[in-house]
Amino acid sequence: MVALTPATEPVLVRAAFHPGTPLRGTSHPDPLRASGEPVRWGVVSTGRIASIVVGDLALQPDAVLQAVSSRAQGSADDFAARHGFCRAYGDDAGVPGYVRLLQDQDVDVVYIATPHASHFAVAKAALEAGKHVLCEKPMTINAREAVSLVRLAQERGLFLMEAVWSRFLPSVQRAAQIIASGELGEIRWMQADLGFPAPYHPEARLWKREEGGGALMDVGVYLLTWALAVFGQPHSLTATSHRTQDGVDAETSMTLLYASGAQAQLMTSLTTVSTQTATVSGTKGMLRCNAPLFNPTELTITTGSGESRVEKFTPAGRGYTYQLREVLRCIQQGRTESPTMPLAETLITMSLLDEARRQTGIRYPAD
Repeated sequence: MVALTPATEPVLVRAAFHPGTPLRGTSHPDPLRASGEPVRWGVVSTGRIASIVVGDLALQPDAVLQAVSSRAQGSADDFAARHGFCRAYGDDAGVPGYVRLLQDQDVDVVYIATPHASHFAVAKAALEAGKHVLCEKPMTINAREAVSLVRLAQERGLFLMEAVWSRFLPSVQRAAQIIASGELGEIRWMQADLGFPAPYHPEARLWKREEGGGALMDVGVYLLTWALAVFGQPHSLTATSHRTQDGVDAETSMTLLYASGAQAQLMTSLTTVSTQTATVSGTKGMLRCNAPLFNPTELTITTGSGESRVEKFTPAGRGYTYQLREVLRCIQQGRTESPTMPLAETLITMSLLDEARRQTGIRYPAD
């Protein structure tokens, strides 16, 4: 068990209870209402997650679908036609499609939805090209790369954010408010698990070491989001993994310990069906979200006497609208980071992932 840097209070609680730090913007809480002048988007990747997020991006009245890139021009053209992008870029004469997109002067912000291992290179190139960046989670393979991107963004005065969309969901924000209100008493323990059976194939992204595969890097950020929202940064972390012959983890569990003695127990898996829920337990009651914990629509609050209530939520679009509204609002207001998803929180998360991988022997080429 290795001690980490001093603990911080939960960032979502800071956002909820410190005046002047809005959750999603006090002027326009509706995620589908324009918050400023149009912002022109470029999307790097034409994969499944890019398609889903772009579906919610198209709902934003002040978002312009400017350009998309792929390695294959045909894929870029098809994606652009399906979603209404103005331009499409594929690899040409040895120049990668994403580089061609970054050369487009009509692109203001870039959403990066490539596999983990390429996040750093694409985000670095985007910042160097003067583009704001929203990068899928985890932002990079390790904390060293993340620090480099943060410094570059700060030097260039550009917006940079890790796309941890769960932080902006009304259900997760509400959970943070309930926890901070004291209704549950002193929080002493939380548990969260996120597992699903992913058929093994050595060339599949989830199982490929070169792509940053494994359970921890694919879904670990979601679990740490809940732990950081409940307790803040831990005092120490212990981790165990079951690794495949290729060196990626099929399962990883983490226990986060806090100075108060409180604990967070987190489990990731690419082989099992799990509850995909989070439970937060205090001295007066407990809170449990329904599945999946990265996009819950119900919170069940139970008192020590057994009384309970259920709060229900209906997200706008597929749920990515809240995150996208935050990016738009921040860029329109000249912010270089989000108060709800600050860069310091990304660095904490990356340091925790690094420590878990150090303890369990999970290594990637970028390390």
